[in-house]
Amino acid sequence: MVVNVVVLDYGSGNLRSAERAVARAGADVTVTADFDAALNADGLVVPGVGAFGACVAGLRSVRGDQIIGRRLAGGRPVLGICVGMQILFAEGVEHGERHEGCGEWPGVVERLDAPVLPHMGWNTVRAPEDSVLFAGLDPSTRFYFVHSYGVRRFEPLGGDGFRAPLVTWAEHGVPFVAAVENGPLSATQFHPEKSGDAGALLLMNWLATL
Repeated sequence: MVVNVVVLDYGSGNLRSAERAVARAGADVTVTADFDAALNADGLVVPGVGAFGACVAGLRSVRGDQIIGRRLAGGRPVLGICVGMQILFAEGVEHGERHEGCGEWPGVVERLDAPVLPHMGWNTVRAPEDSVLFAGLDPSTRFYFVHSYGVRRFEPLGGDGFRAPLVTWAEHGVPFVAAVENGPLSATQFHPEKSGDAGALLLMNWLATL
């Protein structure tokens, strides 16, 4: 059965490349800002390119934060990509200014401490053995990154019977979060839609969870 996925259009992100990549992975894809369509789709992709603050403002302008919250409350899958991942965290710091994120995860998005920025190009990642997103992918597999900011410390979650999120790491100057899997909420700092066959397999793995 073909699943339906909405790529959320909130004025930021590589919408068409995300649409094409998810469609190639096997889904019926719609790009829209429509609240009900995004809320009720089998899967929701939240892309993002640019500044943290601008992306959060755009997301809230279409009630995207409410859509994400309601979907997660009902166990309905969401996948954030690049800045679409970053805005899921508690806050972002850019040029000395703090911006509140969606707060689905604790943590701060901050400038990477690296000799060359932006971090642009192909990098390996360190995924947990029980990762679903990276199932079937060799540890030497490279994914495509374009960013200057990231989450350098992931606050421990879990306890009280809840499973802790699975966190995948990469390194550019310093270690940073490359992906998170947390029940229905998943996200990648890299661009699976620009990562060739590896990105296609990751998207297929995500679609298999819908």
